[in-house]
Amino acid sequence: MANRKFSLRFRVFYSMILLVVMTSILILGATFYQYYSQSDDYNLRRLERKETQVKNHLSYILDRENAFNSIEENQPSFYETFESIALIHKVEYALFNMEGTPYFYSYVKSKNFDQDQKLDSNIRDKLLESNRKRIVVQNEEERGRFQSSYSVLFDDQGQPYAILYFPYFEDVSFSSTELNTFLIRLFQIYFFMLIVAIIIAYFISSYMTRPLETIRARIDRTGLLKGNEKIYISNASKEVDSLVNSYNSMLDALEESIAKLARSEREQAWQEMAKQVAHEIKNPLTPMRLTIQSFQQRFDPNDPKINQKVIDFSKIMIEQIDTMSEVATAFSNFATLPKLKIEAEDVVEITGLSIDIFEPKIIQFSSSEKEIIWNIDRTQWIRIMTNLLQNAIQAVPQDREPIIRVHIEKHTEFLKIEIQDNGSGISEENITKIFEPKFTTKTGGMGLGLAIVKNSINSLEGTITYETEENKGTIFTIQLKKQK
Repeated sequence: MANRKFSLRFRVFYSMILLVVMTSILILGATFYQYYSQSDDYNLRRLERKETQVKNHLSYILDRENAFNSIEENQPSFYETFESIALIHKVEYALFNMEGTPYFYSYVKSKNFDQDQKLDSNIRDKLLESNRKRIVVQNEEERGRFQSSYSVLFDDQGQPYAILYFPYFEDVSFSSTELNTFLIRLFQIYFFMLIVAIIIAYFISSYMTRPLETIRARIDRTGLLKGNEKIYISNASKEVDSLVNSYNSMLDALEESIAKLARSEREQAWQEMAKQVAHEIKNPLTPMRLTIQSFQQRFDPNDPKINQKVIDFSKIMIEQIDTMSEVATAFSNFATLPKLKIEAEDVVEITGLSIDIFEPKIIQFSSSEKEIIWNIDRTQWIRIMTNLLQNAIQAVPQDREPIIRVHIEKHTEFLKIEIQDNGSGISEENITKIFEPKFTTKTGGMGLGLAIVKNSINSLEGTITYETEENKGTIFTIQLKKQK
């Protein structure tokens, strides 16, 4: 999922939807904030207004009775007056002297009045220390619904004479109902806007990405061997038009590259064929030279078997000359290398003839049977064995005596041929490359020998494998299936 890629249409569509949703959430958040902010301001102003009304009423009565300093002495007579103020203004309040002893509780009946219900000393100290001589305390258990104010009352001489406790209960039932109604309507509007936004986003994303989809489809059909067509889009945006022009310019460059590539491929094909033909012709020449030199060295006119040796020598030379002749004929006819001529041949005999052209005593040849008849192409098999034996000899370092073993073993369902050398072996970095064309570790040669061998064995529906150990040697194993 980490690597999953989303289309441009998908991104445009969901970006627009996300924009609408985020905008709706921000507006709802702002609405809630504004509502609660206004509600708090309203209740604070209402608290101050009610508190001021009670203060003014108390000041008026006490000033009229000239009783600012005699409240405590005349407390019973003032109780009904204080209670009437609570009824007139429809509020609850309490009065304390400056030491915190209560004068009056509007929410406590006179018969239940207790002088010991004093004002909290912490609140009194905070009140007297405040600049305005007024503090507001929020009820922690009912936050936002109940708060109370404490304020010092002053007489007409500016002297404090009492402390007013004014509890305020917020009535949020109406405002909550109004808010819920507003939110329901707002939700309906936003839901409708979301539906409209989805429809608009779908068409806008489709419109924006349609030219890109056209370009993508045309690019998918672009290829070296395909009939490429240029793109023409009307009313395209600046970016899309630039992209189309770049694509059309690329097609022009591609057509030129195709022509150059075709010319280069033809030249390369001829070069490869020339290399392969040269390799096939050159491959028998070295063994032929060695055979002639060996024959010259071993030639003895008085040898009683000289006639047979001449016949064998001539037969080997004719086989190699015929191979080169067929290769040259195929090349001259602009064809591939000789077609296979599968016939029942004695594999032991043909392999022996291939071995005889190399220096004697280097190659040790053995077979499970003296004669093994198998369906192969005689010329092709000589090329296969010549390539493998020559590679085996060349794999042996100069300071080591070459020992090459060739063994043929016939099984019920397949024929097995092993070519073993005591050479340097194949390094680990080259293990996967030895059958690749043009790969070679020699200073000379073109690296086609083992590639040709593998292709030739594949054409016989066989397999070639190898086992190697560095500085000890390599064993190539050929298996040919029994042909029906």
